[in-house]
Parts: sequence; structure tokens; C-alpha cells
Amino acid sequence: MLNLRQDNDGFIHMSRHFPNKMPISITFANGTQGEFSGARLNELYDQALAAYRRGNNLDAKGFDRAATNIHRRNAVGLVPVSPDMAP
Repeated sequence: MLNLRQDNDGFIHMSRHFPNKMPISITFANGTQGEFSGARLNELYDQALAAYRRGNNLDAKGFDRAATNIHRRNAVGLVPVSPDMAP
């Protein structure tokens, strides 16, 4: 089991997908703990990535098609979580 800790802003650090069946425990900022499946955190990661791309006018692959320079920094490293998001 993997244990992650929520920061004071309500995010966990997650830069990649986890295995779908992996149990992941999150210690929230208020001291409570919740258990998530890898599949659920992957869904939350995908939602955060889509919101980031929408907010920065990027296409589905993360590129700004109108830009003259392409920067590959189109990923998210922080995923918002709360205790009520557990399945």
C-alpha cells in the first residue's frame, strides 16, 4: 500500500498514473485518512489534467497549436483530493 499526504492547499503530488488495483492511503491535512484505489486516483489525475489543459488553451495532446514554440511542460503534478471523493 502506498501512503500519500495531502498538502495544506488540498493537493497530493502525483505525476503519473498508478496501477488500477493498487490500494493508496491518503492522509488529509486535517489528520483523517482515506483509502482510494489506483483507478480512482487515475480518474482524478485525468480530470485535473483536462482542467489544466482547458485553462491554458491546450489541445488534447497538450500542445498550443497557435504558439510558435512548443513547450513540453503540459503536465500537472498536483491533484486536488478530499475525503468525500473516495468510492
